[in-house]
Amino acid sequence: LPVIASPKPEQSVAQWIEQVQAQNLALREHEHTALYEVQRWAGLGGEALFDNILVFENYPISEALQQGAPDGLKFGAVTSQEQTNYPLTLAVGLGDVLSVHYGYDREYFSTLGIQRISEHFCNLLKALAERSQQSLGKLPLLSPEEQQQIVYDWNRTEAQYPSDQCIHQLIEAQAEKTPDAVAVIFGDQELTYQELNRKANQLAHKLRELGVGPDVLVGIAVERSLEMVIGLLAILKAGGAYVPLDLEYPQDRLEYMIEDSGIQLLLTQAHLQDQLPIPGHVQYLNLDQGSEWQIYSKANSVNLTQPENLAYVIYTSGSTGLPKGVGIPVSSAIARLSWMQAEYSLNENSVFLQKAPLGFDVSVWECFLPFICGGRLIVSQPGDHKDPERLAELIQQHSVSVVHFVPPLLELFAEVENVGHCTSLENLFSGGEVLSARLCEKVKECLPDTVLHNRYGPTETTINATHWCYRNTNGAQPPIGIPLSNTTCQLLGSTLDVAAIGVAAELLVGGEGLARGYLQRPALTAERFIPNPFNCSGEGGGRLYRTCDLARYRVDGVIEYVGRVDYQVKIRGFRIELGEIEARLQEHKAIREVVVIDIEGASGKQLVAYLVTEVSQQSDVEQQATLRAILRDHLKESLPDYMVPAHLVFLDKLPLMPNGKLDRKALPKPDASQLQQGYIAPQSELEQQIAAIWANVLQLEKVGLSDNFFELGGHSLLVISVVSRLQMTLGLKTEPSILFKYPILHDFASMLDGQAASAFEEKLRRLDLFSEELETFE
Repeated sequence: LPVIASPKPEQSVAQWIEQVQAQNLALREHEHTALYEVQRWAGLGGEALFDNILVFENYPISEALQQGAPDGLKFGAVTSQEQTNYPLTLAVGLGDVLSVHYGYDREYFSTLGIQRISEHFCNLLKALAERSQQSLGKLPLLSPEEQQQIVYDWNRTEAQYPSDQCIHQLIEAQAEKTPDAVAVIFGDQELTYQELNRKANQLAHKLRELGVGPDVLVGIAVERSLEMVIGLLAILKAGGAYVPLDLEYPQDRLEYMIEDSGIQLLLTQAHLQDQLPIPGHVQYLNLDQGSEWQIYSKANSVNLTQPENLAYVIYTSGSTGLPKGVGIPVSSAIARLSWMQAEYSLNENSVFLQKAPLGFDVSVWECFLPFICGGRLIVSQPGDHKDPERLAELIQQHSVSVVHFVPPLLELFAEVENVGHCTSLENLFSGGEVLSARLCEKVKECLPDTVLHNRYGPTETTINATHWCYRNTNGAQPPIGIPLSNTTCQLLGSTLDVAAIGVAAELLVGGEGLARGYLQRPALTAERFIPNPFNCSGEGGGRLYRTCDLARYRVDGVIEYVGRVDYQVKIRGFRIELGEIEARLQEHKAIREVVVIDIEGASGKQLVAYLVTEVSQQSDVEQQATLRAILRDHLKESLPDYMVPAHLVFLDKLPLMPNGKLDRKALPKPDASQLQQGYIAPQSELEQQIAAIWANVLQLEKVGLSDNFFELGGHSLLVISVVSRLQMTLGLKTEPSILFKYPILHDFASMLDGQAASAFEEKLRRLDLFSEELETFE
């Protein structure tokens, strides 16, 4: 008799048993229906009815004996052997004792894993017998010893750090200790610690005069430069908190961030003013016009900042369609920076590369940690953060020892021809997306002496929450590691019950690195930052941040990333709420229905938007291409480049399950060939060579003259890959901006052909000049 049990966490033990009994009785009329028939019927929908089975062998032998057997009839022991095709089969026998036999497929379960399941089942059965009025969700699976290990022993991370200090105070102390040491280099410019500290002091005094103080937010929109470093440090010295405004963001998004944050002052550069939507009530200060602030005192200002005051606010994608500001206090930033300095033994010999956009929280340690530990900061030129070849040159030129890459950029960096010459690299950090075993091995092959670290952490946990050092994993997915110092990680179920080892559950992070919350969003803050039910540090109280990430513990306490609870994704290190993209698309009058998902693409994760519009799947290619262009332009007005889907797929209707919900598994995979119905074969040798490079980078069978690089799934990182391969294979050097300007293969090839011809003519001209000079000399 097949019985599907559906317990609810809030039900009591007694209520659930009554429900199962009633269901069991109601199903008696179907007890002669073969289970095979049930499975075959369920399979018509594409999925099995269940994936594991518990078989209850209820032979009433003892009852027969009690009623008295006929003379001469004896009952021997009754045994059974279950053999099924399911990964796990539990056969339960009822006699004087309850016996449980586990049959399992070794492809899915280890012997140790089955032993653990058996122990948890035993704990659960005991609790069922003893706690009939207890809710099912509160019944313990873990033994007290296992709970102690998971919740407390693996979270004993207490460590001393300067919790009473502020970032700028630690930097001031270093400037006093090594005033003449070079602190920061940008191109051919450099500043010593004393010069950096004094310039930041002058600007800080000016900011104080303009009303900046504790918890006052100051916008900063600058290109990478010495002024950027001075501006960030000055804001902290003045007591304020900085709000980075990425210059690559669309105007609409910048306008919203300025309005939502409530900033009254913006630090920028003169040549960027026209690019920024600065409201009339917001005052601005150009950092590259030193006459406005270099007349102020060079002395350290009196500190007004307390550790609980804000250090910065970074905006992340929001599920409601609008970004949200995450406020990080000084104490959380200090906890993270101090841990990193101690964990990796960073000191005055360490050389850091700053390349992350300020809106990506990796930039926090890139900008401030070098000055806290007395090291040197190399600031890359604007645009260099997307050019792996240029980054490799900077690493070699300045003997950089510490650098960070998101996995997609790390993939391109590992392919740079001379990457093996970056022998100064001691610590290479990666994070922001899942780091694959294949990429780890690739990096270790080209940089055998560099230590590779995988780090995990949402913005709300201040840069990172866990860390792991790469070792040979024999092809297994690298884990995200163990908690940082003064950080706790709890894996909890929907009722905040502690998950067993090997069981996927939501990862909740606590400790010293948590954000204050979401700017001006108390309800969302209360929803995501909950009271900590555990007292891991001995202090009691505290909060846990619900990451919505699924993870599981290994037997050694190391955490493995599994996936997401919701539909949030990460693209190129940036966190994206898919609902924000869907909301922007729904604004357009042509859209009836839309859903956005992420898939594995040519260079990591890619976004795909499925659209129900008046343009159907059967519409002609030109009509589809026109609407795609219109929708891309619409999205670019309010979303950054990394949030614009690589593929826009038109459907007549969204696939639904019988219950009316979206059937995500039935969404068709994007087919680039559908965009190439008007395929025109490349003609010239150059066109064929470029087409081959595009096809290789985009992982397509072929690319035609009329194909658009970005409509085929290209994005900014893949542009860098194309430019790099053009130089390596064809000797053609061009700027990435050319491909953005000429995304059609025919136009791009014509542009490159013209550049090559001009370069050849220039070489001939120089050769003629040289010949004339040689004749004159003779």
